[in-house]
Amino acid sequence: MRTLYIDCGMGAAGDMLTASLLELIPDKEAFVDEFNALGIPGVSMHPEKSVKCGITGTHVSILIDGEEEGEEHHHEHEHGHMHCHEHDGSHGHCHGHDHGHEHHHHHGLHDIEHIVNDHLRLSEKIKNDIMSVFSLIAEAESYVHGVPVTDIHFHEVGTMDAVADITAFSMLMDRINPDEVVVSPIHVGYGHVHCAHGVLPVPAPATAYILSGLPIYAGSIEGELCTPTGAALLKHFATSFGQMPLMSVVRIGYGMGKKDFEAANCVRTMLGERSGSSDSVVGLSCNVDDMTGEEIGFAMDMLFRAGARDVYTVPIGMKKSRPGVMLSVICSESDLDRIVRTIFRYTTTIGIRKTVYDRFVLDRRSCDADTDYGTVKIKVSEGYGVERVKAEYDDLERIAKDNGLTLKEAGAAIKK
Repeated sequence: MRTLYIDCGMGAAGDMLTASLLELIPDKEAFVDEFNALGIPGVSMHPEKSVKCGITGTHVSILIDGEEEGEEHHHEHEHGHMHCHEHDGSHGHCHGHDHGHEHHHHHGLHDIEHIVNDHLRLSEKIKNDIMSVFSLIAEAESYVHGVPVTDIHFHEVGTMDAVADITAFSMLMDRINPDEVVVSPIHVGYGHVHCAHGVLPVPAPATAYILSGLPIYAGSIEGELCTPTGAALLKHFATSFGQMPLMSVVRIGYGMGKKDFEAANCVRTMLGERSGSSDSVVGLSCNVDDMTGEEIGFAMDMLFRAGARDVYTVPIGMKKSRPGVMLSVICSESDLDRIVRTIFRYTTTIGIRKTVYDRFVLDRRSCDADTDYGTVKIKVSEGYGVERVKAEYDDLERIAKDNGLTLKEAGAAIKK
């Protein structure tokens, strides 16, 4: 399995994420030429060598009309550009510092969609990725400012910089084409940042909203380490969050920020292969003795809809010799809050037990097989020297019913 691991030990910003992926591809110059030929209004990319704490990597400068977005363009003040204003002007703009630009134009989400869909020569998949990331940012700004998404307008300079970062990262992800993207817990920093209307806590409100449900931590670095664009890119492209999986690394990329900290200011990406893996899941359980079988079955259905990986019951004896049921749920850490709320909503329990499990898992994939009985979905699990192949139950059931066979006979028939 082709695995991309993103180490966010020093946060994440759009330019740093882009630079780290740029180091993973063999034809960097060709990619930069391709990007600069897209025709994003006034935008050009210029990668350069950068050294942080003795580590050599790449810093990507995005020039807008020939100028970088300010001498301090790095992952600390991007949020200032991404804040919105309402049509009536009551919220104004929030900028971390004076960038020296006199642009007074602003873009709404519809304007960005027009630039991406009507002017950029990209595949539909990449365009959809770009707009999905921007939608996450717009949704966050809408929540923070308490206005509809349609009333969100972005400052022109910050918008084009974000369009460039999001477009470049989406193009690179499409080129690398990993089967999975694992992201480390995200270091967000701590403290406050100044803007035109006051002082904001770190992470900034829009960033905090985007990161809801994801594993983050403040750490020991004072400053804003994760930006809205970085957060939205990670949330959209990540397939899971956690420690680096067991993998054979073939390429490593370092994407550098501009500011210097006591730790190397970079995003590190690792591209490799893995066969079989390990991860962590959360186990939740509760005991109930006052629910009907139908109510328990309904609760199980709602838990699966809420994102549970597995739900099962075990008959138990409870106090006062009453028969009861232990309901157990397996879920990911990112889904924990939603699953807990669902358990309390649809069961009568007043308490839930939690256990974190480290587990070893086989890699799973599926494919379609043409048989004399029609197309059958085949599930393949492999890793740790083991391979298991199994037909999808729904297809076996269909074949058995249509042909008067048992499930075992249907399975034997398609193997032929």
